[in-house]
Amino acid sequence: MTTTDYLISAALVLLVIPQIRGARLTMRTTLLPVVAVLAAAAYYLKSFPTQGHDVRLDVVGVVAGAVLGLACGAATRLSRGSDGVAFAKAGAVAAALWIAGMVSRAGFEYWATHGGAGSVARFSRDRLITSSAAWTTALLLMAFAQVLCRLAVVRLKARQISATAGATVPARA
Repeated sequence: MTTTDYLISAALVLLVIPQIRGARLTMRTTLLPVVAVLAAAAYYLKSFPTQGHDVRLDVVGVVAGAVLGLACGAATRLSRGSDGVAFAKAGAVAAALWIAGMVSRAGFEYWATHGGAGSVARFSRDRLITSSAAWTTALLLMAFAQVLCRLAVVRLKARQISATAGATVPARA
């Protein structure tokens, strides 16, 4: 792993800080994690391998990321601010799930480049995974699925809060 790899991993993990502090659900707070993962993908993704069982590995990554993201979103508390805008705050469970997803990917990368390469190569060979690019793609898709699924749940909860707030406001005659 290079210094850049460590910095990118740290930046993705540190995206949990605004979630823990809590933030109004604005376009900026909504898109920041998406843009961060897309920037990481632009930096790392050189190809999209589809030979052997590479696509199966991608599906496993997406499913794992989706589960983490859905759970993280479900564990995020939402309330309505005095200005009517939804306010999201991640609790300990949501933060732990976010960190677990981001750190597991960085940990795998570290292990694969610091002594685990033989194990990864054997696993890949036995399961017809064609290259390290396949692992990179699967891990990036996992991160993207985690971010998008968390975002979807949080936005859905925010919509419910807005709908509830709108229903309780008496109509003017």
